[in-house]
Amino acid sequence: MNYRHQSLAAGRWNQMMFVEQMANIGSEVERALNGRAKKNEGSSQKAFERALELMDLTLGSASGFARLKELARVREALVDYFFGTNQFRSTEESWRKYFLHFNFAARRNR
Repeated sequence: MNYRHQSLAAGRWNQMMFVEQMANIGSEVERALNGRAKKNEGSSQKAFERALELMDLTLGSASGFARLKELARVREALVDYFFGTNQFRSTEESWRKYFLHFNFAARRNR
C-alpha cells in the first residue's frame, strides 16, 4: 500500500500516544471540513483520505475492544458524513468538538 505518511506508517505512528494520534487525525479532519466549507472538494477529499489513512494506522495499533470499537465507529461516521447519506446526523461542529478534546489532551501532555 502506498502511504502518504511514509514515516508514520513505517513505525513512528505506533510510538505516539493515543491522544496524539487522534489529535493528528483531527487536524486532517479539520482540513477536510475547511476545504468543504470553501467549496474546494479536491482539497477536502485529499485531507479526508489522509485522515482515513491515519485512522487505519490507529486501528492497526489499537489495543482493547472498547478502543477498537470507538475507532471503528468514528471511522464509519466520518465516511458517512463526507461520502454517505449522513445517517448519523453528524455536523461540522460535532466533528470539530469531538477532535478538539484530543488536541487539548495532546498539548497538555507535552
